[in-house]
Amino acid sequence: MKVLVATGRTQGTRENDYHHAVEGELVRIDPPCRKDRDDPDGRCGCGRGFAGMNSQRATTTARVAEVPLTRDEYAEALRSSLEHDGYEPCTCRSTDEADALAELAATWPVGAVIERRLDQLARRVSPEEEVPA
Repeated sequence: MKVLVATGRTQGTRENDYHHAVEGELVRIDPPCRKDRDDPDGRCGCGRGFAGMNSQRATTTARVAEVPLTRDEYAEALRSSLEHDGYEPCTCRSTDEADALAELAATWPVGAVIERRLDQLARRVSPEEEVPA
């Protein structure tokens, strides 16, 4: 299945990029905190980050990857990550979020690097993909 995973590719495209997650780990999209909810360039950084599901560390870039997980396994990984972070465990919530994340990942080709700006996701073009003018 296609999912979003943490990547360091294209880091530095934006001055405030960061990559603390583990390369290749599954990521989720958490709602931004009060400091960043109106500004993706806020000091916290959560309005532009993806949360690593295992490391609980974040990155500003995610890559679309094909992974050998079933939908149920993916939903369980998300549920476990949310529970670890103190969210009330809810299988229905994790299943809905897993489906939404998979739908997002499905809109781009495998290998595409994605950035987040609050509720907007966009593909970053890596230097090797740039077309000379």
